[in-house]
Amino acid sequence: MVTKYGLNTFLVCSTFAAILVLIGLYVNNGWIKYPLIVLGVGFFLFTLNFFRDPDRTPPSRDDVIVSPADGTVIIIKDIFEEEFVKDTTTQLSIFMSPLNVHVNRIPISGTIGMRKYIEGDYLVASYEKADKRNERTEIGIDCKHGKMMFTQVAGFVARRIVCPLKEGESVKMGNRFGMIKFGSRSDVFAPKKWKLKVKVGDQVTAGETILFELDK
Repeated sequence: MVTKYGLNTFLVCSTFAAILVLIGLYVNNGWIKYPLIVLGVGFFLFTLNFFRDPDRTPPSRDDVIVSPADGTVIIIKDIFEEEFVKDTTTQLSIFMSPLNVHVNRIPISGTIGMRKYIEGDYLVASYEKADKRNERTEIGIDCKHGKMMFTQVAGFVARRIVCPLKEGESVKMGNRFGMIKFGSRSDVFAPKKWKLKVKVGDQVTAGETILFELDK
C-alpha cells in the first residue's frame, strides 16, 4: 500500500519513470534504449519501496513509548528538554535511510500539547546537531504518565515534512500521523522515569519497537 502522505509525490515520480521507459522503447540506439528502460523501472521500484505503508501492530500497553519511525538508533544521551517537557530527558535519535519506511507513527497515546514547525538548514540527518539546526517539527504529547516530546527532522535530501497534527488533538499509540520524504531523522525525548530498552545501532520499527518502558 502506498501512503496517502506521499501519494502526489509518488504519482509524479511514477509518471517520470514511465516517461523514461517510453522514451527508451522508442529509441533505436541500444546504448541509450536499455539504460533508459532500466533507469525508469529502477526509479519506479525505488519510489514504490520508499512510499510503502505496511500495517503495524503496537503493544497493548500504556506504560511504554514506541518508535515513531523505522530506522537505526544513532544517538542516546541525556539532555534538558526546554521546549515542552522542561526536564532532564533521555534523547534517542533514529536515522531513516532512503530504504526505510518513512511513514511516522504516534509513540504514546495522549493529547497533542505542542506542535511547532521550525524552518532550518538541511544538514545530513545523522549529524548530531541536525536536531537543532535542520528543518523540523516538534511534537509534545501529554499522556497519563506526564509529558514526552518527539520530532521530525529533515535531512540533506528531505525537504518536505508532512505533519497534519494539531494542538489539543487526541492521538493513539501506533497510529499513522505523517512522514518525512527522502531520508530523515526522528528524535524522542523521554523523562528519566522512563527506562531505556534499546541501544545505539539497534534497528527499530515504527509503531512496534518499544524504546522506553515506565520504570516502576
